[in-house]
Amino acid sequence: ISIAAYLHDLGKVGIPDDILRKAEALTDAEYAIVKTHPSIGSKLLGGHPLAEMVTSAANDHHERLDGKGYPNGLRGEHISLTARIVSIADAFDAMTSARPYRKGMNVETALSILEKESGAQFDSELVEHMCELCHAGDLQHIMGHSADGIPLVTCPHCGPVIAVPRGTKDGDIIYCRACHSKLELHRAGEPFEAEMTGMTDDPRNLEPRANEDAVENILSQIG
Repeated sequence: ISIAAYLHDLGKVGIPDDILRKAEALTDAEYAIVKTHPSIGSKLLGGHPLAEMVTSAANDHHERLDGKGYPNGLRGEHISLTARIVSIADAFDAMTSARPYRKGMNVETALSILEKESGAQFDSELVEHMCELCHAGDLQHIMGHSADGIPLVTCPHCGPVIAVPRGTKDGDIIYCRACHSKLELHRAGEPFEAEMTGMTDDPRNLEPRANEDAVENILSQIG
């Protein structure tokens, strides 16, 4: 399930950035394009030796218990347990995360929406368990973190969160791939604060880098 959670949105690599980052409401045509990402992801994973572990999450995380989801309109138990779990986690993360065009919701608001959709969009037993975990404080080390003990940093210029690698120190430089800002990190308690110091004109600074912490964590779980 952990691996599936990391890979469930892989298909978004096939969706144009101008649609994924659009601040306004999507047109029907744009939304139709977004709805292709589950099948794109499952096709990209197909043939890999571990595909069976993750394909259902990639393909079915937007299915709904009431059959009104996509891409196949699956209903109830026809949606795998892995996909039902990832669906709830994905929705909760989306609601509580900041976007360039909005702030993240607080936890209680997000939980209330999950509960409202319980039994229709989401598995009711899993929603109940999710709420219990949140109220017990068992998710505090995950929310707003890229890994245990590594809080996400918010870009002060355009808003999205940026993952910082383990071992990051006060004064280190990172770059926002959304707006190309050059940011200097300052330690202020647990999270870093990011100070904008200019813009980068070197595209190499914006290259995606492997999250080695996450890779090592996953390998330790399956090894």
